[in-house]
Amino acid sequence: MNTQELSSSLRAVVSTLHKSLRKQASAVNAYSMTEIDTIGHLFRSTSLLPTELAALTKIKTQSMSQILNKMELQGVIKRTPSTEDKRKVFISLTPLGKKIVEKTKYEKDEWLKDAIEKLLSDKEKELLIKTLPVLNKLSETK
Repeated sequence: MNTQELSSSLRAVVSTLHKSLRKQASAVNAYSMTEIDTIGHLFRSTSLLPTELAALTKIKTQSMSQILNKMELQGVIKRTPSTEDKRKVFISLTPLGKKIVEKTKYEKDEWLKDAIEKLLSDKEKELLIKTLPVLNKLSETK
């Protein structure tokens, strides 16, 4: 297999695995993918401006405003005015929002753990362990 075939095969496998993992969370039924991405960005960054969230999720600011309004009504996010610039409002997760993230991570981890236990032999598990550093190296590429 040449490098082009390897990269194409790896992309397809990673994409399929990613889609399978996304389907495992109960939050998938309640939130759109953009909303889930928004919650994830807030979990990793603590608080962000709406314009930053829009840029990270690659949607228009107006669309992000609608998403934030919905999530605020549901108690998932809170808005905190900037102490330095009253025109700016920082968005952060509420305890409920953080709980959604933790539950989603748990559900995905459990699904993947079960798949590994059911489908992989001990040799395949060892191979997967040895492959993780290589995959991490690829994932750090900008």
